Amino acid sequence: MSTEIFGEKYDSPIVIAPAGSNRAFHPDAEIAVAKAARAGNHLQMLSTVATTSIEDAIAARGAPVWFQLYTTQRWEIAEALVKRAEAAGAPAIAVTLDVRSPAKWETFVRLRRTDTRECGSCHGLNDYLARKPNFTGIDLHGVSTTIVTNLNWELIKRLRDTVKVKLVLKGILAFEDARLAADAGIDAIVVSNHGGRVEDGVGATIGVLPEIVEAAGARMPILVDSGFRRGSDIVKALAIGAKAVCIGRPYLWGLGAFGQPGVERVLAILRAETRAAMQQLGAPSLRDIVPSMVRRI
Repeated sequence: MSTEIFGEKYDSPIVIAPAGSNRAFHPDAEIAVAKAARAGNHLQMLSTVATTSIEDAIAARGAPVWFQLYTTQRWEIAEALVKRAEAAGAPAIAVTLDVRSPAKWETFVRLRRTDTRECGSCHGLNDYLARKPNFTGIDLHGVSTTIVTNLNWELIKRLRDTVKVKLVLKGILAFEDARLAADAGIDAIVVSNHGGRVEDGVGATIGVLPEIVEAAGARMPILVDSGFRRGSDIVKALAIGAKAVCIGRPYLWGLGAFGQPGVERVLAILRAETRAAMQQLGAPSLRDIVPSMVRRI
């Protein structure tokens, strides 16, 4: 079940997706997640708005982790975040593309009024970014949110010229964009709809994955996330052509329930289910998982 991404070997194709504010789920936050990733040798991506710094996450993981980047509305902030992540040893910067407008979260707004817990350490209303350790020392004047309305291909090309490590685009849903990413020298993409958390009318990533793999899979690794809950789901994506599958909510459920042991248990369940699906298919290694093993019905 081992796989290699950008020259690094991992024990499974199950990747820990970036998720902000892990301290909202457990006091050990991203440190617990990083230690669980270390135990199972999983690739981990750390969110820009994590409640743990990139330096502390890498120390807890005992190995480099990728850094997910919100560019914000100011280039200087994006540049400072990139330089910090590179200095810490992050081997890849994964730019999130799909937070381009405020989301309308009716349930969140309704229930927040009844929640008596003190949530300011993770979810301050007016100084959200300033509370996040990855922004320490960065001038945030005029910027208080991760919403990015000025992100375009020119900015991506500017990032490509600036970033010294691997550059990944997270949030691709169209094969045309996958092709443009490859043409722009991007090193990998993550097919993602942000877990349906920002736009609730977009298609499922598993549905668009085949055309994206066809458009750009020969030129770069294709990762995928959003909605993967079982090992059989993971094997389907691998059969279609994904190099790895990222999970978000499942490990957060484990973190919220039991901290690091909960995250380890969720990852162990997914690994066992993936292994079982491979055995049922007669695939002794990831290389043996082929497109003919999955079909749309």
